Amino acid sequence: MFRQASRLLSRSVAAGSSKSATARAFSTEVPSTIDSTFVESWKKVAPNMDPPQTPSSFMKPRPSTASSIPTKLTVNFVLPYASELSGKEVDMVIIPATTGQMGVLPGHVPTIAELKPGIMSVHEGTDVKKYFVSSGFAFLHANSVADIIAVEAVPLENIDPSQVQKGLAEFTQKLASAATDLEKAEAQIGVEVHSAINAALTG
Repeated sequence: MFRQASRLLSRSVAAGSSKSATARAFSTEVPSTIDSTFVESWKKVAPNMDPPQTPSSFMKPRPSTASSIPTKLTVNFVLPYASELSGKEVDMVIIPATTGQMGVLPGHVPTIAELKPGIMSVHEGTDVKKYFVSSGFAFLHANSVADIIAVEAVPLENIDPSQVQKGLAEFTQKLASAATDLEKAEAQIGVEVHSAINAALTG
């Protein structure tokens, strides 16, 4: 009896969920509606104040997805103090995501990826521009636009290998002599960043 009851319950739940999933529209697809009765009542109580707006009033429709995949990827690469790339059309971008190196081509599935210290390369024909990024996020949109935000970024050719080796040695020594958790954490970050830069230069 209990088995039969559980089967009937699971069927009803599955049917209800599938029905609601097919009938329910996305919030951005629901048109903004204004309750005229509420607006009239509001004007009677507070004629000198505009009626409050609901969240649906501020929603914008989803950007349209192209029927065909574009031939180029549009990249916006922004730092807190500068805009490195703005609306740049390229063939591909490879970003250092926390899950591994991620190649982004036109038509990439919409994704939000966290960046780790590593190399970001921008491919445009036979030209490849490489940056070392410390951290940040990449927002990949359905319309083949990639918004990449990094805390720090330096063109790879502007990095002095000798200074990287010097910094790596200093932070390694600080990590070995750290007395507090804060000192260990700061030294560990320094070691990881300088190790990533060194690997990018030597690799």
